[in-house]
Amino acid sequence: MSAALALAVALGPSLDRPLRLAAMPGAPASPAFMPRAFGAGAAAKTPGANPPVPTPRLPGAPSGGGLPGFHSPPAVPSYASGTTAGGPVRTQPARMPFYVATRGTTTLYLLGTLHVGDPVDYPPNQPFRKSILAALNASPTLALELSPDDLLVSQDDVSKYGVCRRPCLEQMLPEPLWAKLAARLRGNPEALAEIRKMKPWLASLLVETYDSLSAGLQTEYGTEAQLQNVYLRLKGRRIVGLETLGEQMRAFTNLNLAQQREMLAQDLAQTPAQNLADVQTLLRLWRVGDADAIAAWENARTEKLAHDPRAAASVDNRIVYERNRRFVARMQQYAGPNKPLFVAIGSLHLGGRKGVLQLLRQRGFTVDPG
Repeated sequence: MSAALALAVALGPSLDRPLRLAAMPGAPASPAFMPRAFGAGAAAKTPGANPPVPTPRLPGAPSGGGLPGFHSPPAVPSYASGTTAGGPVRTQPARMPFYVATRGTTTLYLLGTLHVGDPVDYPPNQPFRKSILAALNASPTLALELSPDDLLVSQDDVSKYGVCRRPCLEQMLPEPLWAKLAARLRGNPEALAEIRKMKPWLASLLVETYDSLSAGLQTEYGTEAQLQNVYLRLKGRRIVGLETLGEQMRAFTNLNLAQQREMLAQDLAQTPAQNLADVQTLLRLWRVGDADAIAAWENARTEKLAHDPRAAASVDNRIVYERNRRFVARMQQYAGPNKPLFVAIGSLHLGGRKGVLQLLRQRGFTVDPG
């Protein structure tokens, strides 16, 4: 799977890659490199309203410093006009992958998220489908990949474990891979200077972040941020994490050098335009709302881009499938009889043979589209 794309998606709340845009929150694509949409999104008073766009920031960069050399797309026009640069704004929310899992009196509502997103998917009058809003209202607890408290400190941990005191990346990569990365960033000397001090896994996430932001996606329109806009208005509710920050960080920091190189090699296997097209394809599939279709597309993409198939498979196992098993175990701890749990995790975690939906079926749950 493209570590980069997945990261951006997943990172939303924690560290997921852009393509994993659907896979892991917490990946540097969202939380690490930029002030997570959690903060900006949760602060917005109106669901779907157009809050200020936070400036992406590298780990360790001075406050207010953005991604080196990155120039954000033009600001999205106000919804008040009823139009965007591409025409009328959407009047219905995106479908999104949404499922209901039941076993006896235990109910889990599962929503596949993108950690960065497009404001047109969250109309201000109704940012989510009625079935999703009803499930949120019925759930005393919202479970995300990381808790909001962990997200507040995630950037320091990414800096601690992903950034070297001195330039180290060139020495950690085979010469052809370093040459390809240097060529990719030739027109962006600021980014190249920063990336020289990163471990390969973090450099991979940065490359993915550029691709996702270039697609015009914004962190404050990540699904988790928009969910919190709605959920925090309800009384007597709590938000929990399905993994700790340490557990999520170890999914990346425990990758060996071959696995980290594979992540970066996949990110550089295509041109920026091709990566951008993949981000847009993932967004379209997410709007359709079929988790298994997303998983099948991502698996095919990984097979196409993999430099070392064995290393690629081991990366997916570490940062997606092992975490899926942890997520399911924690869900069962938080859910109780007649106390529904609403779960929002990266979309790439849901579908497929090793996805969360299948793991729940194996544990006796009946899973139906929501």
